[in-house]
Amino acid sequence: MFFASDNGLGASDKVMQAISAANGGARLGYGRDDATRIVERQLSDLFEREVGVYMVVTGTAANGLALSTLTPPWGIVLCHDESHVMEDECCGPEFFTGGAKLVGIRGPGAKITAKALEASIASLGRRVPHNAPVHALSLTQSTELGLVYSVEEVRALSAIAKAHGAGVHMDGARFANAVASLGCSPAEITWKAGVDVLSFGTTKGGGLACEAIVYFDPAKGEEMVRRRMRGGHLLSKHRFLSAQMEAFLDGGHWLDLARHANAAAGRLADGLAAIPGIRLPLQPQANGLFPIMRQEIVAALQAAGAVFYPWSDKGLPEADRARAGETMMRLVTSFATSADDVDRFLAVAAKAARPLAAE
Repeated sequence: MFFASDNGLGASDKVMQAISAANGGARLGYGRDDATRIVERQLSDLFEREVGVYMVVTGTAANGLALSTLTPPWGIVLCHDESHVMEDECCGPEFFTGGAKLVGIRGPGAKITAKALEASIASLGRRVPHNAPVHALSLTQSTELGLVYSVEEVRALSAIAKAHGAGVHMDGARFANAVASLGCSPAEITWKAGVDVLSFGTTKGGGLACEAIVYFDPAKGEEMVRRRMRGGHLLSKHRFLSAQMEAFLDGGHWLDLARHANAAAGRLADGLAAIPGIRLPLQPQANGLFPIMRQEIVAALQAAGAVFYPWSDKGLPEADRARAGETMMRLVTSFATSADDVDRFLAVAAKAARPLAAE
């Protein structure tokens, strides 16, 4: 019953087989292998236009390097104050940008609203040379609380950013889950909605260790050739990244994996909603859910071997937050989550909740 994160379940069989197959023979290094050219074509086809593609090993590197091409060291990057770039990357974006400042914006469900974005930009100083200008907006898709930005929301936020001269980055560590949830094309939710550069993740979705920085105008990513090398994120044996991505994309495998994870989250949410002592302030839209549980239920689940984490409820309205005796928890499903895992979790929770039903 592992629900700690979707990066804890290894890689899909198809991806692992591709990595093994790439181990045979010799290939040119540093992205000069044939598989990299195939991946570039796959991603261009997927996004319905020519794109610039730069693969790295981690999402932190993908986000930081992508943002470094959108802002100078004296710029501001706007993002949600619960976003991964803000809270979980140990100032990685600041490192890769050479000192650009991240400014967090509050919003329910870890989403930035158009109103909040406008207000944040309006609140920033404009005294030259004393105040830093806004150069980028970073959106997390799906968000740190399991919600998904709609096409209309991304379009509106991108329009505001561009009206103020800022580029738009999308942190897509769980991009596949968002696309599977929305049912739209990858192009619709990215460049057609105003996104300039995407961190396209595989690691959380069934890859081993591979993220692609995708530029929807290849010219805007040309300096990444050197930034990636200088930042220490160009693998000499690059073919192992290319093999992962090629298998991940082949035949829509990436979306099949995401649909499985999303469906497991839906099954889990439906079951939890029926158990006394558990409430769901947010309905999951991808593969993460954040139930508020009585502590007795949490303790019983952990004693039974379930692995999951407590989470901050600051992104919820005051009335929905955890009360005395409750804790908000984070549960994340993956491409490998089984129905048995979900059902066992629900059975333990329901048993622990029986005494509470009589209260």
